[in-house]
Amino acid sequence: MKNNIIKIAALSILTLGVFTSCERELDQSSFSQAPLDQAMKDPKNFTQAIDGAYSAIKGVSTANNPSGSALPGSGLGYFNNDTGNQIIIPDLTTDNLIVNPQGRQSNFTAYNWTFSANNASVTGLFTQGYAVIARANMPISYLDNLPAGAFKNNIEAHARAIRAAVHFDLVRAYCKIPTQSSDANTSLGISYVKTFNPKDPGTPRDLTVAQVYDNIIADLNFALANITDEPTNKSRFNKASINGLLSRIYLYKGDYNNAVTAGNASIAQSSSVGAIAKFANIWKSNESEGVLFKILNSPQENVTVGVAYQQGYNPQADGSVGQIKSEYVVPKSLYDLYTTTDVRKSAYMVRAPFQTTQRNHVIKWGNSAGTGTPLNVVEVKYLRTAEVYLNVAEAAYKLGNETLANTLLNTLKTQRYTGYAPVTLTGAALWNEIMLQRRLEMAFENDRFYTFKRQGLAMQRTGEGPNIDGTGSASLVQTIQPTDTRWQWPIPQTAINITPSLQQNPGY
Repeated sequence: MKNNIIKIAALSILTLGVFTSCERELDQSSFSQAPLDQAMKDPKNFTQAIDGAYSAIKGVSTANNPSGSALPGSGLGYFNNDTGNQIIIPDLTTDNLIVNPQGRQSNFTAYNWTFSANNASVTGLFTQGYAVIARANMPISYLDNLPAGAFKNNIEAHARAIRAAVHFDLVRAYCKIPTQSSDANTSLGISYVKTFNPKDPGTPRDLTVAQVYDNIIADLNFALANITDEPTNKSRFNKASINGLLSRIYLYKGDYNNAVTAGNASIAQSSSVGAIAKFANIWKSNESEGVLFKILNSPQENVTVGVAYQQGYNPQADGSVGQIKSEYVVPKSLYDLYTTTDVRKSAYMVRAPFQTTQRNHVIKWGNSAGTGTPLNVVEVKYLRTAEVYLNVAEAAYKLGNETLANTLLNTLKTQRYTGYAPVTLTGAALWNEIMLQRRLEMAFENDRFYTFKRQGLAMQRTGEGPNIDGTGSASLVQTIQPTDTRWQWPIPQTAINITPSLQQNPGY
């Protein structure tokens, strides 16, 4: 393998989160052509390496590559462009979206559940995820070059938090979720990569699902204990966001006591769910109230997060939005679940024409109004306090603590509905409200597919068409049973071609 080189200037490929590679071989070069073994003796290069790992999560636009082509492991899979964008996939595979016949049919194979190992529209996350993990592991591999102390511990904490978060994104997509079925914990997991090996990530798949979760939790607990807390910097993990992420992971694991404990700790550190007066700005500016962890974006990076949903959304001062061409539109049944007093209705959606046909369009990731950024270039809100409230409410209900679940729901709803008066619910009515608020709050935010999956539910669409009155052609796929192997996405054939020993998921 070539000598690994790192760029140490402001425009480093680490800072951009980009690897130049050939058959997954890393070749990072600096202005001084300093090998990694030398460069990674300077503390500032450890900081740059961590910044590069954070940046890599977003994916990188082809505009950043002089050749105009996608850089290996740097584009599809997370939040860039349209194909395989992890924000939209959980909605279009379920009942939150309907394909627009006037759109480009992007991601249609995922919408139609025709997953295969050769279909990159779903499986791009695998390659991109392990590319990010490699970036996180790189500074860990050189930690012995740093003196013992807080700086060294903090570098390791950030690297392990990133590594844990991405492994979780991978394991929930490609493996069973512990609460999904009785055999999930002992079923096939993924490789938990702890060494810097960008040439051959993802193998061997030698862990069970339960063991992968144990590794994720161990990394996050180390990060929680050692991270130098920056509570106002939402673009890096801090104690509140790590606890919030743990509440999500414990909920998926079925460890409801720890989900409540971690979630309550996060809420104590960052309690705002986003005030109703500011909520709409979270989705069209760099407003961070109620945000625990976000992925930075800028015109220079030009990561077009919202393009997976629509093209053309351009709100004007007079309130008009012009013609919007959406890939997928919101079904009438979901649109109607948002009442006129719900701030999320106008923050997430708009009813507007394309040509002469009215549609319910998703604008949640469409615009950074007033910030001078291009259409669809917005910061990704990876984790918000509102989700933590919902995680804890669900876990509390499972533990029989209806008082806590009601308190959390009422706090959230007070900041979503104008003139809301708190209510006390019990039993099935409380559970249904928790599930309703999760759907309304987390719509178009990388959640719905995983809610069905982790609860072991059938995915059932409504039979609606894309028109605002519910008419039009319905999806050919209306029901997916809980035992369907397609709940676990296929390992991409491209990864298997590189490493033939990489085990494919059953059913593919």
